[in-house]
Amino acid sequence: MIDFSKDTVFKLTPCKPKDIAPTVQPIIIPGEQIISSFKAVRDFVVFTNKRLIAVNVQGMTGKKKDFNSLPYNRIQAFSIETAGTFDLDAELDLWFSGLGNVRLEFRGSDIRAIGQLIATHTL
Repeated sequence: MIDFSKDTVFKLTPCKPKDIAPTVQPIIIPGEQIISSFKAVRDFVVFTNKRLIAVNVQGMTGKKKDFNSLPYNRIQAFSIETAGTFDLDAELDLWFSGLGNVRLEFRGSDIRAIGQLIATHTL
């Protein structure tokens, strides 16, 4: 499983869902749709209408991938922190039942829209 406590794991920027869809398509279930996606250097996060999928690309070649499926129905609470003038990172904190806190940091993203997405699927 990805160690979400490391700050360097996810400094995410928006990317096109079609660019990462082939990688996550094999684990997408019928009726599930990719809503948005965000990429770090090699790792990425996908928000679907059912869950958050975090993909950790491993190894020198990047062929080995660690997929973490975090269903929205396990979210107990969440918080967003918008970017500021000097602190350009926006943050999303999610508290999952049985997993604990997951923090994702975003650059150049509308964190309010991400918060709206989480609220839509958890409230």
